[in-house]
Amino acid sequence: MLVEGKNVLVTGGTGSLGHAMVRRLLTGDLGVPARVTVFSRDEAKQHDMRLSFMRRSEATDDIIYRNSTQVLRFIIGDMRDYSSVLRSVRNAHLVIHAAALKQVPSCEYFPFQAIQTNLIGTQNLVRAVRENRTDVETVIGISTDKACKPINVMGMTKAIMERILIEANLESGSRFACVRYGNVVASRGSVVPLFLEQIAHGGPVTLTMREMTRFLLTLDQAVDTVFSAIQSGRAGETYVPRAPSARVEEVADVMIDGRTIEKIFIGIRPGEKIHEIMVSEEECYRTTERDGYYVIQPMLPELRSDSAEPALGGEYSSEAVTVHAEELRPMLAPSLTARRGAHA
Repeated sequence: MLVEGKNVLVTGGTGSLGHAMVRRLLTGDLGVPARVTVFSRDEAKQHDMRLSFMRRSEATDDIIYRNSTQVLRFIIGDMRDYSSVLRSVRNAHLVIHAAALKQVPSCEYFPFQAIQTNLIGTQNLVRAVRENRTDVETVIGISTDKACKPINVMGMTKAIMERILIEANLESGSRFACVRYGNVVASRGSVVPLFLEQIAHGGPVTLTMREMTRFLLTLDQAVDTVFSAIQSGRAGETYVPRAPSARVEEVADVMIDGRTIEKIFIGIRPGEKIHEIMVSEEECYRTTERDGYYVIQPMLPELRSDSAEPALGGEYSSEAVTVHAEELRPMLAPSLTARRGAHA
């Protein structure tokens, strides 16, 4: 049992991924942790999250409710503040580092804010683990496709965040690894919730350009990737899920579903990519396959431990579209159903 009796810390735990991660941890499917701690700077989101686990709308939520009252706790703090980071990690065995500034346009307009949270915050975490007597066994950093061949500030900071965590293995008894994935279908700020909101108000649905493609991953698949990295990942490796990709316009068409709703093209946002790339052509030669995931071996040769043959012959990009309307409908159905329920 992966987390049985462990103290688990989730930085940025009030975000979409953090919330899903905590919920999965509280099910006990991977063992019952001794404690799950959510570390974030947003007291309102912490309050809402605490209440959400206390409201039992279904009988199947009973286990989650019971575990949340017994093991779930919250710490208000900022990754930029070393002392609060140190306090949060002191008794942790497993750290899932999801705290970050993630919105691409925001990071373009406030690049130094992104540096302070995404880079200095990550270095604070590494320093807290390295320089103190903590119980931390594993740290998993949550990265993004935008870290691969980055063209925007968010991606640049995430790319360096990966390298900070990889290098941390050289002078630490703890294991540091990363996961990297693309667009999460139902996450805050992604296109699906935006399209749902626009469609609910009768349109128009705003699109960037016809050529744009994205990988599509559910929150549960994102969480599964993290758990696989915890279970099988080695020091300095980066886990990448194998995910379907689609044209964003086709996603919108499936959601509009034949209704008379206008689509308008507004152009690319500052720093936005046309296609997502999760493994570059430079990385593909040190990318192997394990348990259904691509695993990028660390840049530093001292940390490489997998001598398997490369699993890719070129970059892994959403430009190679793999799903169309018929395959998209069942993938988007949970989000559409949840939206209808919210407006019932």
